[in-house]
Amino acid sequence: MENSQISRRVFTLGVMAGLGVTAACGNGVGSNNAALLDARTEATLEEMYRLYPHTRDLADKANGMLVMPLVTEAGFGFGGAYGQGALRIDGVSVDYYSLSEISGGFQIGAQQYAHVLFFMTDEALNRFRKSSGWAVGGDIEYVISDIGEGASANSTTALTPVLAAVFGRAGLFAGASLAGNKYSRIIP
Repeated sequence: MENSQISRRVFTLGVMAGLGVTAACGNGVGSNNAALLDARTEATLEEMYRLYPHTRDLADKANGMLVMPLVTEAGFGFGGAYGQGALRIDGVSVDYYSLSEISGGFQIGAQQYAHVLFFMTDEALNRFRKSSGWAVGGDIEYVISDIGEGASANSTTALTPVLAAVFGRAGLFAGASLAGNKYSRIIP
């Protein structure tokens, strides 16, 4: 009889501990993380428009933009990067995404940066939204370089399905590596 009471006590304590652990794991529902991510997204766009005024033309012509306000990258031989952002359509955040990247090669350092993907065609935007995890492929063209050149929307960029602007780099990162990255939908 005493063994059954001990096992009931152990079971009850185990359930209570399990509930405590489960309660500590948040899924984002009911949190203010989306509002915080939206505020960072808006600040990133304002900074991009201030530094590179021609990107406003791209934004006006884009069917949607994925804004990653802060991506942190680090590596020493092997490396990785992570960031979170918002997909904006007509100026409204419709989904939230994370960026995960792994890399390997001769590399050392750490850096942070912001980037914006401009989806210039409905097909590119729909392919991104319908995929379970979208990896950047060869159909992307960079419109802002590290030396701060501006971008403009013209007939050439209008035909490119996805354009990218990477800016606001801080830190020191050197080397050559192969990298693969993936964008995944999240609940912030």
